[in-house]
Amino acid sequence: MLSELNGKTALVTGASRGIGAATAVALAANGCSRVVIHYNSHAEGAQQVMQRIKAAGAATEALQADLSTPAGIRGFRDALRATAPEVDILVNNAGFLVQRSSFVDFPEDLFDRVMDLNFRSAWFVGQECAPAMVRKGWGVIVNLSSIAARNGGGPGAAIYAASKAAVACVTKGMAKELAPKGVRVNAVSPGTVDNHFHQVFSSREMLDNMLKMTPAGKLGSDEEVADTILFLCSDASRYIHGQTIEINGGMFMV
Repeated sequence: MLSELNGKTALVTGASRGIGAATAVALAANGCSRVVIHYNSHAEGAQQVMQRIKAAGAATEALQADLSTPAGIRGFRDALRATAPEVDILVNNAGFLVQRSSFVDFPEDLFDRVMDLNFRSAWFVGQECAPAMVRKGWGVIVNLSSIAARNGGGPGAAIYAASKAAVACVTKGMAKELAPKGVRVNAVSPGTVDNHFHQVFSSREMLDNMLKMTPAGKLGSDEEVADTILFLCSDASRYIHGQTIEINGGMFMV
């Protein structure tokens, strides 16, 4: 339990499974009194995560929204304003590759969906939550980047990689503006995590090749990423601002 999280309200986007689900449960288990989760299409998963949050001792609500469109982002902001206008901790986890596509064939609508989901939503959900944090003089925002931001991504994932690079960049700008007001902004950059994302977008052969390139000798887990996010939400990281923490078992070393 982290005493500094007692009584805090957290919001985790993209929390019906994977890293988001593990993070939401970890925040509940470590002192947050309320954990609001966002999901898009996996309603069953969201209900399961809510049960785990309640079992950890926190109150919870789930908000549905498609953050891959500007209208969906606006609707989510409206719902958040009505449901949880005083968020103390924001984890901008919602994101997806959506679809692999080559450079020459990449359609405009796919470009917009990927950028809206991975980058635009983090910016505007952060914009919704930051004022209350500033008023209180305390708040934490953790954005989700990716190792793809460092290496350009795998086949057909260039725009996904670009969106995650934009997240890492804007994290620094947000941190510079909000640090003097008591709000810390950082990001985490997972490598290859053996979860639903790669079940959808990576073959077993691709994962085996990634494993061979990972000095730690194992792929990452949702919980390992969640533990780093939890650290960034805690007072143990109180002097860390504007950083992107790489979590990849040594696959990429800064």
